[in-house]
Amino acid sequence: MDYTTKSCREFVTVLASNEPAPGGGGASALVAAIGTALGNMVGSLTVGKKKYADVEAEIIALQKKCDALQTELLDQVPADAEGFIPLANDDPDRPRIMEEATITACKVPMHIMELCCEAIDAIEVFAAKGSRLAVSDAGCGATIVKAALQAASLNVFINTKTLQNREVAEEMNAKCLTMLDVYGKKADGIFETVKAGFFK
Repeated sequence: MDYTTKSCREFVTVLASNEPAPGGGGASALVAAIGTALGNMVGSLTVGKKKYADVEAEIIALQKKCDALQTELLDQVPADAEGFIPLANDDPDRPRIMEEATITACKVPMHIMELCCEAIDAIEVFAAKGSRLAVSDAGCGATIVKAALQAASLNVFINTKTLQNREVAEEMNAKCLTMLDVYGKKADGIFETVKAGFFK
C-alpha cells in the first residue's frame, strides 16, 4: 500500500505499529521530500520579486528540479516497502533468496540517499540566492534532508552487514559513507550560514 496517499496521522500510526512496512527507509524518503519542499518554498517566495529578478530564471529551473525530486522521494516510500517485505517473510527458501533480497533491500535507501544529496545541492542555492525573508526555511530544509540522509544510510548498513558477498557490501558502504561525509558537511554548512545571518 502507498501510505503517501494517507493522512499524516495514518502514516505515523502505521509506522508505530508492528507492520513490517513502512519503516526507516520509507520514513526517510517522506522526511526528505518534506525537507526538499521547504527549500522549494523559498523559491516560490522568491519568484516574481523585483529584488531577485536577476536570479529568477535560475530559481525557476531549480524549482522544477525540486518538484521532480519531491515526487521521486515520495515514490520511494512504497518502493522501500516492496524491497523490505521479502526479508520479513518466513519463507522456507529464505537462505537461498536472502542474498538477492538483501541487495534489493539496499537499493531503495541508497537511492534515497542520492536524492537527498541532490536536494541538499538545490537547497544550498535557495539559501544563498533566495528570498531573505524565507532563508530560515532553507536552513530547516537542509537540516531535515540531512537527517533523512543519515536515516537512509542506516537502512543500507543493516543490510550490508548480513551480505555474504563482502565486496559488494563494502562497495555499497563506501558509497554511503562518502555521501554522508560530503553532504552531511554541506548541510551543516548551510545551517550554520543561515543561523549566523540572524546574529549579525
